Amino acid sequence: MVVAPVPKSMHRSRKLFWNRLIDRSFRWTTLLFALTIPVIIFALVLLLGRFAFPAMHQYRWAFLYTSIWDPVHQHFGVLFAIYGTIISSCLALLIAVPVSLGTAIFLAELAPSWLREPLSFLIELLAAIPSIVYGIWGLLVLVPMLRIVELWLSVHFPTCPLFNGAPYGTGMLAAGIVLAVMILPYITAVSREVIRAVPITQREASLALGATQWETISRPVLRYARTGILGAIILGLGRALGETMAVAMVIGNRADISACIFNPAYTIPSLLANEFAEASDKLHYASLVEGALVLVVLTIIINVIARLLIWSVSGGESQEVHG
Repeated sequence: MVVAPVPKSMHRSRKLFWNRLIDRSFRWTTLLFALTIPVIIFALVLLLGRFAFPAMHQYRWAFLYTSIWDPVHQHFGVLFAIYGTIISSCLALLIAVPVSLGTAIFLAELAPSWLREPLSFLIELLAAIPSIVYGIWGLLVLVPMLRIVELWLSVHFPTCPLFNGAPYGTGMLAAGIVLAVMILPYITAVSREVIRAVPITQREASLALGATQWETISRPVLRYARTGILGAIILGLGRALGETMAVAMVIGNRADISACIFNPAYTIPSLLANEFAEASDKLHYASLVEGALVLVVLTIIINVIARLLIWSVSGGESQEVHG
């Protein structure tokens, strides 16, 4: 009995069928993975809202614009912690961004080959150090040094509202410096890779037109990489907003709003770290959970604003290219 051979067209059709099936399966699988992220965020917000409902029902919007935190008399307002979270993160960015960007430019454009890799490794190693170690360093090394600096500033600039506080050492300034050290490796590493990704033709064209090395780096290179650098800064900001233990050890932990950066303060993560385990009252517990919910919403809002800013910068670049 002779078996007729399978036509080649049938082989091709089967192969095409399986290829299409694999492509569709891959597409739907990756879509499922992508959808898990918004589902997780939605579930997190929903869960926090459920446990925070007693405080939300009790205080409503007053929880956001009052600064009284009194578990004994059950008066809770988280404005002081929102203020401390934002100000400490902004201080960290003011300190870390110039240092990180300068370091990234040096590593990507100016550093000799024998120094580039070891220095890059040491900077990235900072990201692997646990936050509690940063807190211990801040408490044992940074705080005593800041007492001397703060005393000098308060004596020489007594009328400046930023420096007219007592030189405790622990306070907003200490938290900002510790956060700056913690976010520095993230901003530096991402910015370095973004700058290195700029096409060599951008540099060659600028140098061919007679530009100096400084002009080449500051104009075509950084302009080309500005979207990625802004993304690196946002990554560092997100790290600073959520830091807990290191900040709790050096910020002083006082429910207060002050213009002086020497004074002790609170952030939302440090407030949760200090009081969550001791919250025996239901309303106190719900208020702390609502503080966590506020932190999540605040982080989402800041990242959305940052994403819109990145899109606007990218749109400007695309218009320049097409124009």
